[in-house]
Amino acid sequence: MKTIEEILDKCNIRQLNEMQIATSEAILNTGKDLMLLSPTGSGKTLAYLLPLTQRINPELDAVQAIVVVPGRELALQSATVLKDMATGLRAYACYGGRAAMDEHRQLRQVRPHVIFSTPGRMNDHLGKGNIDTKAVKWIILDEFDKCLEMGFHDEMAILMRQIPACARQILLSATPAEEMHTQQILRDQFAVLNFLPNEGNVPARVCIRKVQSPEKDKLETLRRLLCQLGDDSSIVFLNYRESVERTAAYLEEHGFTISSFHGGLEQKQREDALYRFSNGSANILVSTDLASRGLDIPDIRNIIHYHLPEGEDGYIHRVGRTARWDAHGDSYFILGPEESIPDYVDADVEDYELSTEAAPVPVPRMATIYIGKGKKDKISKGDIVGLLCKQAGLSSSEIGRIDVKDYYAYVAVVRSKLMQVLKQLNGQKIKGLKTLFEAVR
Repeated sequence: MKTIEEILDKCNIRQLNEMQIATSEAILNTGKDLMLLSPTGSGKTLAYLLPLTQRINPELDAVQAIVVVPGRELALQSATVLKDMATGLRAYACYGGRAAMDEHRQLRQVRPHVIFSTPGRMNDHLGKGNIDTKAVKWIILDEFDKCLEMGFHDEMAILMRQIPACARQILLSATPAEEMHTQQILRDQFAVLNFLPNEGNVPARVCIRKVQSPEKDKLETLRRLLCQLGDDSSIVFLNYRESVERTAAYLEEHGFTISSFHGGLEQKQREDALYRFSNGSANILVSTDLASRGLDIPDIRNIIHYHLPEGEDGYIHRVGRTARWDAHGDSYFILGPEESIPDYVDADVEDYELSTEAAPVPVPRMATIYIGKGKKDKISKGDIVGLLCKQAGLSSSEIGRIDVKDYYAYVAVVRSKLMQVLKQLNGQKIKGLKTLFEAVR
């Protein structure tokens, strides 16, 4: 078993922060249930996974920990974090939007030690006997405030009845859950580690600004704002799927390169959207609040509230996408003629004036290519780099992030070379295998 120090070295992490150290010590050195409250972006996933690796027996061929999350992206992302630690522990993510039967087959193949799952999908598998919980010693609720909301309440009640009573409970969130007092699902005695700032949950590193729209329809104001912000990474938050689609179409018509994200998209579409945004192929993500939780996308500079957040918790989680760790960020409220800054925004709010001079539409430096082969075909990042350099004539500086999945891969290349690369790769093989190369749009 790898030590925590060896894992940190493998992940190129120099040191843990105060919250992560305290969480690790509480999990490793006490037998108490734990509630961790810490701002978004502070590293809660690493905080519980590191000590968990020291308490799970890799020799025991059974599920020993279940991590419950409110959305599929967080399930996938958290499972990837554990896999990247290279501890030998097997992880698997379960979520809706794909056939439960396919997951069942993969569960039998992977035989995971840790399962990351949404409540509904976990209940599907438990009800069908696809997952044996006899060896489960840990139940972790990530974003537990969301998991205990009314929409998940009944599912969580069913789920927890099927977890061994001896399993230790670990709860994590950036906001306290009011439902904790009445939920009657979890135990009521927790050791609490509270790292939320006393002055509120939005760090001082975030500058809050307001932009006045002369019209109730704010699209033109949004367009001008995005032009003025340049190629900085920005998330535009809206409250409805239809509004996301309308706003995305408007921005694309005006030449912006964007990714759109909401719960009505197919899983592959959501993965593509997030990947293009995270690797710099799209500098703007237009999304519902689905993107406000659990997504670990670095270097997001701007949060834009096209629609006002539906409450303080929503606001905190939105703004938590920027200024992660020690970075700085900006949060913009676009206000219509009859709108004002919500009372829960406890910070100085600056007026932000839009320039009267037209600014150009920013163009992202990178573009994303899909490759139709992956790990199951013995494809590695090195194979992709070699192909792009030898067959497409790229230098290493013109190749960005590479992610190799089981059956496909993504790679970012400089946008100016995209068409050249696709032309050069047309009909080419990778590692002797003929495959598909296409731009992700």
